[in-house]
Amino acid sequence: MTISLSDAGKRFNREWIFRHVTFQFEEGAHYAITGPNGSGKSTLLQVIAGATATSEGKLIWQPNQNRNGLPLESEKVFQHLSIAAPYLDLIEEMTITELLEFHSQFKPLLPAWSAKEIVGKVGLEKAAHKQIRYYSSGMKQRAKLAQAIFSDVEVILLDEPCTNLDATGIALYQQLIHEFGGNRTIIVSSNDEQEYGFCKQQIHIMDYKNS
Repeated sequence: MTISLSDAGKRFNREWIFRHVTFQFEEGAHYAITGPNGSGKSTLLQVIAGATATSEGKLIWQPNQNRNGLPLESEKVFQHLSIAAPYLDLIEEMTITELLEFHSQFKPLLPAWSAKEIVGKVGLEKAAHKQIRYYSSGMKQRAKLAQAIFSDVEVILLDEPCTNLDATGIALYQQLIHEFGGNRTIIVSSNDEQEYGFCKQQIHIMDYKNS
């Protein structure tokens, strides 16, 4: 999957968050979106996800097996991506096992991985039968990462993925990226090199301010 932004901009009321973003995300590559807090990193990530429409320009998702064919329809983009972000809530009435099994009805889990095995992999086996509402903030973040990284999709979007994680949790995140990032496209919105150190390319959001 290739994701292209062509002269893309996003405005809220009269304020432009970014403008004239022309960039192509190649299949299997890893990217970081960096910039000061409140500069629009998350907004750009949401535009890439198709969750927020551009105010100008275009977003195109192009299946690589069909480069000469039509782009992916906007309403089908969500089938090809997973996302973990601080502003996205979990279903807190569920256990982590129930959450993963429910989620798998919409997006399959990685082959050969069951919900139970994933729970163990992210260190939540002792809380497997506890409702997520009773999790600490760090445990909830592990659950978000599990849901995103273990979805069998081509593109993973991560917004400040180590939010609320302690040193052990950060090490787990880095291990999961190393083991399961593979040839998938990963885009990380972050200012913390611990979160995006594996990314070979960076997009500086400030380069697209007032341009």
